[in-house]
Amino acid sequence: MIPLIDLNVYKVALEIGEKVWVIVNKWDHFNNDTLGKQFLRAADSIALNIAEGYGRFHYKENKNFNYYSRGSAFEAATCLKKICMRKLISPEENIELTVLLEKYFKLINGYIKSIGEIKSE
Repeated sequence: MIPLIDLNVYKVALEIGEKVWVIVNKWDHFNNDTLGKQFLRAADSIALNIAEGYGRFHYKENKNFNYYSRGSAFEAATCLKKICMRKLISPEENIELTVLLEKYFKLINGYIKSIGEIKSE
């Protein structure tokens, strides 16, 4: 089994959470207290759910937590759209996060598909 820290999907998920933290941390109290906290919780939940699933005993539980992770990524992507509409993020930061989220979605779908497969050698 690949160690959690070596999973590319986990690395990208961690990076998303850290980038969101940097962005939200610059906002004023009102914006941070409304959309900012939700954006950060959703972004952090992406990696946290991958980790929790990884630590589960049965592969079906692992898959479920990765579905939760993917749901949190959709929530974060929607927050990003709202943040862009409210002009709370630079175009460069938006592109950077959009690219990371697209990469994450490709990786998580492949990872979910691979969970529980028997590898023959």
